[in-house]
Amino acid sequence: MSFKAYLVEDSPVIRENLVGFLQDVADAEVVASASTEDEAVTWLRLHSNDWDLTIVDLFLKRGNGLGVIHACRNRAPHQKVVVLSNYATTDMRQRSEQLGADAFFDKSAELDQLVAYCEQVRSAHG
Repeated sequence: MSFKAYLVEDSPVIRENLVGFLQDVADAEVVASASTEDEAVTWLRLHSNDWDLTIVDLFLKRGNGLGVIHACRNRAPHQKVVVLSNYATTDMRQRSEQLGADAFFDKSAELDQLVAYCEQVRSAHG
């Protein structure tokens, strides 16, 4: 059974590739996406029960992913928030975790781990 994913990514090319990747490889239904912090936070507030996994980039056109992670702090226990970023420094990983991210993946080196994480979300959902 598929799960519902929400993407927060400012690059149209990366967003398009992620949608295809999530649908084809992870069996996810991408329900919406955002390219700014405000857009993401607003959607999450209005659709608090409409997603199972939110994937967040840290650096956005306006605002940043840390604010998006913080906005998800009161989510349901089954809802997961992960960071997918090119800035996979120790500091960014720690800051994301402190704000409530469930996992952090490096865009350039940890896509296999993201797939494995998505499989866990799908299994827990189904």
